[in-house]
Amino acid sequence: MLTLDREETTALDYSNLNISIKEIFTAIDRFEWQAVDEILQMREQQLYLQAGYKNFEEYCQRELYTWGGYRRINQLLGAKKVIDAVGELGGHIKNERQARPLLRLVKEPEKLKQAVAIALKDNPSPGESDFAAAANIVVPQLPRKKQSTQEPMVPKIQEPVVPQKAIVTVSQQSHPRYGDSGVIEADAPNNYQQIVTFVDGERLLINNADLDAPSVPFPRERTYPAEYSEAIAAIEERHKQELERLSQEMRIGLQTEATAKAEEQVQEQIQSLQQLFKQQKEENIQLQQRLSEMEGLRKLEAENQQLRQRIQDLENAVEQRPSLRDAARTQQWGNTMTQQATKVLNKQVKLALEKTIDLRSLAQEPPKENAQECLRLMGMALKNLSEAMNNTQALEAAAIILGSEPTPSAIAYRAEQLEMLPQAISDIRRVLSKPGCTWQDYWDVAQEYEVIKQDYWAELTNEETELITALQNASLQPHTIGIGSIVAHADPYRTLYVERGEVVQDLGEEVVVAWDCWKEQSKKTDRYFRDELRFWQPQ
Repeated sequence: MLTLDREETTALDYSNLNISIKEIFTAIDRFEWQAVDEILQMREQQLYLQAGYKNFEEYCQRELYTWGGYRRINQLLGAKKVIDAVGELGGHIKNERQARPLLRLVKEPEKLKQAVAIALKDNPSPGESDFAAAANIVVPQLPRKKQSTQEPMVPKIQEPVVPQKAIVTVSQQSHPRYGDSGVIEADAPNNYQQIVTFVDGERLLINNADLDAPSVPFPRERTYPAEYSEAIAAIEERHKQELERLSQEMRIGLQTEATAKAEEQVQEQIQSLQQLFKQQKEENIQLQQRLSEMEGLRKLEAENQQLRQRIQDLENAVEQRPSLRDAARTQQWGNTMTQQATKVLNKQVKLALEKTIDLRSLAQEPPKENAQECLRLMGMALKNLSEAMNNTQALEAAAIILGSEPTPSAIAYRAEQLEMLPQAISDIRRVLSKPGCTWQDYWDVAQEYEVIKQDYWAELTNEETELITALQNASLQPHTIGIGSIVAHADPYRTLYVERGEVVQDLGEEVVVAWDCWKEQSKKTDRYFRDELRFWQPQ
């Protein structure tokens, strides 16, 4: 007698056995799907007629009775419809049981895909319950009312009987033949079901509640006793009141939310208006300050005008003084010229002379910066002297030195321009001394002193003026290196980085450059790619 070895019996463990079971069930599901494809071929090509079967239902009941017969085959075909309708997501449906709750959505592919997506979102490997819950979320299914058999006092409600030869349609979404039409050709087996023959020859026993026959006049609603009707009416009334209460709460919530948003917007508008008011207030203060300054300047201008007029009167009185030859008239003028006028005249002349520049100090120690500054100081001295002594020749001499019209205003304006000259030269030289200076850098500074360009240009050295000219020419040159371009090598570690060269030939991607430093050598040119060169700038 054969006996199992004790060690071999205990060698099995949970993990190996569990994996083997899962693989078997997976193979069963795979073979089941494979059988569905062959069943479809049998039905669509009507190969069962070769065996003498009248229709597909008879073939399933006779040949496939062991595996559930026509009912099971119908379930598999319904699952096949679900997988075909869902498309790429069908790979997540492993068997017919998982596809069963989705069958009622097969007529609406978008909702079917939405249900599968919801099931996958909640569980990456969904089961039958997950698909059923997802389908109920997309299209809620009302629970079917079951006839109570535990209360004998309740009268039995009889379903309407559909007459024979009626064309009916399956109206229940959960039924596998939902939406298909058929004909009632046989007598009903009971008062609640009908035998329906479909176009493809399939005959099914279907509940009357699952059929829709608009061509057959029979009532579709059940009748209830009076006490049940009152209870139903009371339930409907409570349901209506509950809906009204919920609607009222929703309206109140929406009104509260809208009020809060409106208050928030009003607060933001108030804050913006306050900020605007504050800005306008600050601007008004600044305007008032400017008006006060302008009023002060106007008063000063009026006082200056009065002083000028007074000085002019005094000067006229001095010019009208008679000659010394006429002693009598001199005595008369002295009587008319008051002592106070003489004091005022002496005071004004003294103040004017204090503002003059001692020309002797300029002769002893001229300015160390430049001759232009010396000339400016001499011109200013002559101007102040001409104003103090009312000397026209001194005014003309100041105009010749400063290079302006022989008027006090023109000389004063020219003096103000020349006062900017030292600062202009300092700023321009500071910009030119920067490494990598460009024409734009120079122009940003020079345009501030454009009115005295000739003055500061005369003070710059030849190297500085040549550098400015080269920067201007470089800014006007094209950005692409071509024939005639003045270039230097772009690599700062090459000796040609600081040398000057000219492009004499264009070879397409390369150019030929003639270097100035190679003029005395046998090799005067060389070939370079354009990215190896740069536009030349004087160092």
